[in-house]
Amino acid sequence: MPAPYLDEAKLRKVFSPAVKRIWITGDSTEIDELVEKRDKIAYRLESAEVKLIKLANGERLKAMKKGDRALFYHTGEQRAAVGIVEVIREAYPDPTDKEGVFVAVDVKAGKPLKKPVTLASVKADKRLKDMVLAKQPRLSVQPVTAEEWKIVCGLGGV
Repeated sequence: MPAPYLDEAKLRKVFSPAVKRIWITGDSTEIDELVEKRDKIAYRLESAEVKLIKLANGERLKAMKKGDRALFYHTGEQRAAVGIVEVIREAYPDPTDKEGVFVAVDVKAGKPLKKPVTLASVKADKRLKDMVLAKQPRLSVQPVTAEEWKIVCGLGGV
């Protein structure tokens, strides 16, 4: 469409008053190409983020020592710390990993928290504003400071 007619008022002069609505369409090829390019970049960034998270989780698992305690956290809909576990075997190659990249640790159940401590309650508690769980809940293995441990256990009733 010629540029002068991209204005609705000018188009109305061309058509009779019987025309109630005028639609101006354009070629969306350029936008489609930009969206496709953005999607490819977003996929690459997300893949890099997932790889980085997996590497960080592996390094944290390797740092866990026999006798260390950890909060057992339910992911999914519940998103809450529900108990305390103890590391009984330090990091070893994950037997389910066919590529030999991941490690695992073995834990044994300690005691359940009397009350689950939800992600929402962690984020709402100003004392836990710097806790990794409050900032990066996607990490599956996270360090917990002694003060955070005390607060979370208190919220959980133990």
